[in-house]
Formats: sequence, C-alpha cells, structure tokens
Amino acid sequence: MYRLMKEMNIPKMSTIKPPTFKLKTPENQTFENKLAQNFNVPAPNQVWVCDFTYVKVGQRFGYICVIMDLYARKVISYKISNHINTDSAIKTLQSAVKSRKISKGILFHTDRGSQFTAYDFRKLIDSLHIVQSFSAKVHPYDSAVIECFFKYLKKEELNRRSFSSIQQLNLSLVKYIDGFYNPIRPHSHNNGLSPNQMESLFFN
Repeated sequence: MYRLMKEMNIPKMSTIKPPTFKLKTPENQTFENKLAQNFNVPAPNQVWVCDFTYVKVGQRFGYICVIMDLYARKVISYKISNHINTDSAIKTLQSAVKSRKISKGILFHTDRGSQFTAYDFRKLIDSLHIVQSFSAKVHPYDSAVIECFFKYLKKEELNRRSFSSIQQLNLSLVKYIDGFYNPIRPHSHNNGLSPNQMESLFFN
C-alpha cells in the first residue's frame, strides 16, 4: 500500500492534532459544531474544511487560505493575501464553488475566526445554501485534517524556500498543490492513492 510513498521517501500523511489554544466567542453569537470530528465522508462535495496559515514573505507575512474536500483530502481552492481577513475567505470560497459542481447542503467547517463569523461571509454562505460548522470552543482538534496538510505543506515545500514576494509564494503553492499534492502525493487516508486518484475512482 505504501510502496510508492517509501520509494518517494515521503512520510505517511496522518492526522496530527495541533496544540490547544483559546478561541474567543463573539458576544450574542452561538456556533454549532456539526462536523464533530467526523472526518470520513462517503462522497466528494459533502464536507469542506477551511483554515488559514502564514508564511514569511520578505519582512512581512503572507496568509494562505485553503479549502479542502474531506472525502479525498483534496485541496480545491487556495488564496494568498497580506492579511487574514473576510475578503480573502470570501474569495477562496467563491473559487471553490466555481471549480466544483456542488449541490445544496455542503457542510463547511472552520474555526471561529472573525473572518468566518463576519456578516459578509455568513451572508455568502447562506446565499449558496451551505451549512456552516465551527470548531468547538478551545478544541482545535476539529480542524486536525487541514492542520495536518499545513504541516506537510511547510515541511515538504515552504520551509525549504525563502520568499521575497507574494508572487514567489504563489508559484511555490501551485507547484506543490497542483503539481504534487493533489495529483501525485500518496495519502494514507486514500490507501496510498493521491487525492486526484481517489476522486477519479469515485466518479468513474
């Protein structure tokens, strides 16, 4: 099962639980955790997870927003911005919707960051008939799958390079995500298949 992974000298991509941190809940708002760590889903476009990570770019940071389809652990959209903000989250979601043939009722899971709880973002979610889910308070394990992706993105690509511009960072992401992770990288969740291969089996 893992012969290809051994030949490529890459580690098993398993879910790594991130360290505990505190989350602030905005006043007069409640957030339901509908995912509840149910990371194994039966088909594509049923559960998407989303989060931000950051990378040093020159003397500043570039913030990467990623959306992953949990079925095959496929990255379906990513955007880079100079700030973690609602606009970046909106653009990443719009890109994901454009690239996938989705139906009503997709579960969209994130943490409780202000970019995901903002009025404009939740308005977009409602207009797309997407069901929003949030990590439990002080319980980051609900985002363990996408945190695991960020770990290997940095270990296998980003931490090996230095970036002086957002354009350089974007080229590195395209190389890793579109050129390696989605089409080639074996994933333990997919029994050694890449995300693209796993999805192809479902649709074929």
